[in-house]
Amino acid sequence: MPSPYKRALIIGATSGIGEALASRFIEEGANVIVVGRRKENLEGFVHKHGKDKATAIPFDITEMDKIPNFATNITSTYGDLDCILINSGIQRGLDFSKPDTIDIGVVETEFKTNYLSYLALTKAFLPFLQSKQQESVLMFTTSSLALVPITRCPNYCASKAALHHWILVLRKQLQGSKVKIVEIIPPAVQTELHDEKNQPDLKNGRQIGMPLDQYINETYAGLAAGKEEVAVGDAAYCYNAFEPQRQQLFHKMAG
Repeated sequence: MPSPYKRALIIGATSGIGEALASRFIEEGANVIVVGRRKENLEGFVHKHGKDKATAIPFDITEMDKIPNFATNITSTYGDLDCILINSGIQRGLDFSKPDTIDIGVVETEFKTNYLSYLALTKAFLPFLQSKQQESVLMFTTSSLALVPITRCPNYCASKAALHHWILVLRKQLQGSKVKIVEIIPPAVQTELHDEKNQPDLKNGRQIGMPLDQYINETYAGLAAGKEEVAVGDAAYCYNAFEPQRQQLFHKMAG
């Protein structure tokens, strides 16, 4: 299923879902620009795939004051950019029954990474996409926890729920334009998101969820089919349980 896009910008591509989707896009014929904080991971990706197919740009999306220049530099260099995937995310365990253990700085960083930076990046890149004559796409990675939360990571769940609601509204606001809005809704997937180094309360976290290869295969099939919302595995179960009915109410209220 060849990629319908010429050049994709993958933000949050140093590991896990972002890196694997970037690799899949290349396999299907697209050029990619991979973005993330860890320069060595990005350089390894380019070495693996070749400079003719991949470009690496280290950037920390939590430095939100730098996002406008970041976007301008990319769009002025890569005029054929027609696909942007914002995939960055962190997850932290928080137990508010033990208030003394809560670090509000951690809460702020998690919410900024998972939600506010997505808004800032969209604001920065959207004028470029709106100016293009052909269709382009903005993709966002949320989570099944945007639909049904769990108790160990409440702020993560809230940030993804906020992002999910904002995406619904953004798609409605851009209705009729040439900018397509796609939401990728993963279940738990076996990536470093759950590693003990990031979440010490999780043991053997890399074993949690769907195998990454299986997840990527099913998700790319949904993207190639042109779906605006791609939920697979347990995420599809959560989505199908109530989300279509909820969105009917949204569209009725939105007019």
